Amino acid sequence: MTERTLKDKTAIVGIATTDLARDGGRTEYSLACEAVTRAVEDAGLEMADIDGIVKDISDGIDPMYLQKAVGIDNAQYCSDSHWGTSALMTGATAIAAGICNAVVYYRCLNGGSGRRAGNDFRAAREMQDEGLDLLRYDFYSPFGLLTPDGLAAMTARRYLHVHGIDADQVGWIPVVASEYAAKNPDAVFFDEAIGLDDYTRSALRVDPLRDLDCAPGVDGGLAIVLTRADRAKSLRQKAAVVMGVAQGTSTEGELLSNYSRPDIAALPEVRLMGEELFRVAGIDRGDINVAQLDDRYAPYVAMQLEELGFCERGSGVAFCEKGERIRVDGDLPLNTGGGFLGGGFTYGLNVIEAVRQIRGTSSSQVEDAEISLVVSGAGGPADGLILRRD
Repeated sequence: MTERTLKDKTAIVGIATTDLARDGGRTEYSLACEAVTRAVEDAGLEMADIDGIVKDISDGIDPMYLQKAVGIDNAQYCSDSHWGTSALMTGATAIAAGICNAVVYYRCLNGGSGRRAGNDFRAAREMQDEGLDLLRYDFYSPFGLLTPDGLAAMTARRYLHVHGIDADQVGWIPVVASEYAAKNPDAVFFDEAIGLDDYTRSALRVDPLRDLDCAPGVDGGLAIVLTRADRAKSLRQKAAVVMGVAQGTSTEGELLSNYSRPDIAALPEVRLMGEELFRVAGIDRGDINVAQLDDRYAPYVAMQLEELGFCERGSGVAFCEKGERIRVDGDLPLNTGGGFLGGGFTYGLNVIEAVRQIRGTSSSQVEDAEISLVVSGAGGPADGLILRRD
C-alpha cells in the first residue's frame, strides 16, 4: 500500500510583509489586502491564479471581503485555523488533494495599537461568553491569571525550578534575537541590539518573565502563497518545497494554561508534532540547517529545543547560553530574522524568514541553507513545517 503523505507535493512561492510597527495607524483590512497583493506579485502570479484562501482563525478579515478587494474571483477553497503553519497545512492539503492549485495564506493584526477588527470568536471572548472559555474565566482569572503573560509565566517558573536554572541565563535567547533583528530592516527592533545587562535590567512583567522575554505586539500583515511543487519550478522565485507539515495536541492540553497534566514543565504537543514532522520529512535533526522556533516567550525556545530532540531535557537554556550555538555560524542558527522577540509577535513571520533562508535572501543568511524548520504554537496545540531548497 502506498503511504499517503504531503511530502514534496507543494511549495511556497510567494511571501510578503507590510511594515511592522507598534502603532501603524492602519486598518487590518488594508494590511491584509497589501500583504496578499504583494505576495502574489512576489510569486509572479496573477490574482486569477489564486483559487484557495486560508487564514488565522482569530483574524477579523473574512476571506469573502478580502477576495472582493484584491480581485480573487475563483476561490474554490477557504479555511481558517490557529497559528502560522497549521493554516498552511490545510492549504497544502487542499492543493495535494486537487481541490485547488494555488493558495494564499494571510495574517493581519493590530496587536500593538489594539485597534482590531471584530469576529464572532473575538466578540465572544471579550464578552466572556461562558461557553467559549470556562476554564479561563472560572478557574484562572479569579486568581489573578488575567493575561497570556501570566499563564506562560507559571509554566516557565516550573520549568526553571525543576531543572535548577537561573532565570537570567534565559537572557541569551532575547540577546541573540536582538542581534538578528538589528540586521533586519523589517524587524520592529531594527538596529537596536541589546546586551545581557540590558536584559537583566529589564522590568519583571510576571515572574520569571521580564519585558524582554515577551515578544512585543505589533500592527502589521503578511501573506504566503503555496502552489503545486511541479508548477513552482516555472515561477519567479526559488521555491521552498514543503517536505513535511504536522500538528500536535496532547491529553489535558490547553492554550498556555496546561496545569492539569502531570508535568507542566514540558511541551508534549511540540514533541508529538516534531516526531510526526521528521517522520514525514524523512530526515534527522542533524539535517536541519536553520530553525525558526516560537519565541513569543523566551523560555519556551529552550523547551522546544528539548522537545524536538536537539538537546536533552533541562539543557535547552545551556544550549543557548553565550549564543555561540544559535548564531548564524553555530550548530543551529535560530530565529535568524529576529524572531517574534525582535520582529514582533505575528504568527507566520517565522515562515517568512524560513523561506528567505531557502532563497538565500535573509538579512542573516546561513551559508548553504538547504533545509529550514519552523515551529509555532508553543504552549498550546503545536504545529510546524520543514522546507527545503528545490
